[in-house]
Amino acid sequence: MEKDSILYVLTKSQEYLGKRQIPNPRLDAELILSDVLNLERIKLYSNFDKKLSEPQKDIYREKIKARGEFKPVSYIIGFKNFYKSVFSVNESVLIPRPETEELVEWVSKEISPDLNLEVLDLCTGSGCIGISLKKDFPNINILLSDISKDALVVASENAKKILPDEKITIIESDLFDSFSSDHQFDLIVSNPPYIPDAEKNTIMPDVLNFEPHLALFLTEPIHFYKRLLSGVMKHLKEGGSFYMETHSDWANIVSQMSNELGFKTSLIKKDLSNKERFVKLVK
Repeated sequence: MEKDSILYVLTKSQEYLGKRQIPNPRLDAELILSDVLNLERIKLYSNFDKKLSEPQKDIYREKIKARGEFKPVSYIIGFKNFYKSVFSVNESVLIPRPETEELVEWVSKEISPDLNLEVLDLCTGSGCIGISLKKDFPNINILLSDISKDALVVASENAKKILPDEKITIIESDLFDSFSSDHQFDLIVSNPPYIPDAEKNTIMPDVLNFEPHLALFLTEPIHFYKRLLSGVMKHLKEGGSFYMETHSDWANIVSQMSNELGFKTSLIKKDLSNKERFVKLVK
């Protein structure tokens, strides 16, 4: 194994990350090196003997060090594959997760491609839900909203990169505070913050120390969900649907609250881990 070759630096990086108790040291080392070399990960294996230049080694070393300090790989390389696209991410937005892909898949199966629906992606973050739906259904009018101005910068970049020829509206808003009282939608989708503050000590350090707490944690879940569902009821058209991702402990509570607010129907759907993760409400 020749020093400074791809195989050598991967092996050494895997050892370093393993000692730092990083969960998938080999995979992470490969993903980061693939990004540094601008080479598909699978092609690393056919180029094991290729040597890294000094600048490449310096960049790779710094990125591996960052991963050793539990910085998520997606933040280190600046992107995450989600659904059918590649989304830019930084520490202003949550890293899109497989569960949220399940939410997009569920919504996509229930949208009629012929309809010009007014759709809101509430608490949009990187824009991964709304942009994915717009990519699947060009006829819909999509609006992305978030309380975080920095998150909306990322969402805007993703919209321009992934759908450069499509119009996507972006609004800064704390839930529905910036919406006019008569602004209504056929469909609202949301992945809002849903981890209770009490669970912070159970969260992995790569999430707790790097991902935005504003998009993760709730101090007063009951108050938040009442405010969220009241806003949805006000801004959803009659017969319209609301889909959301939530904490598995809260799905039934959200469903019960929706009944009290006057929603006609509620449906709870489990994720692939068999947790009650998603709720659909119909006005």
